Amino acid sequence: MPKKKSSTLFEDSLAELEQLVTQLEQGEISLEESLKSFERGVNLTRTCQKALQEAEQKVQILLEKNGTQTLEPFTDE
Repeated sequence: MPKKKSSTLFEDSLAELEQLVTQLEQGEISLEESLKSFERGVNLTRTCQKALQEAEQKVQILLEKNGTQTLEPFTDE
């Protein structure tokens, strides 16, 4: 179940980040609110980047065989 929790955290963070960007692009909030939204956006970006790095590390571990990395073609079965 940790996979779903991590995935949900990433998706929720990304969705909130998209909403913040939309609000900032509209330019209808005060400077103070814009700064708070920007700060929240930076934190959300870091959260998303961390989740993506962790996923990339998991993929690298799964692809590693006998100390060497082997790329295999993707087949959708």
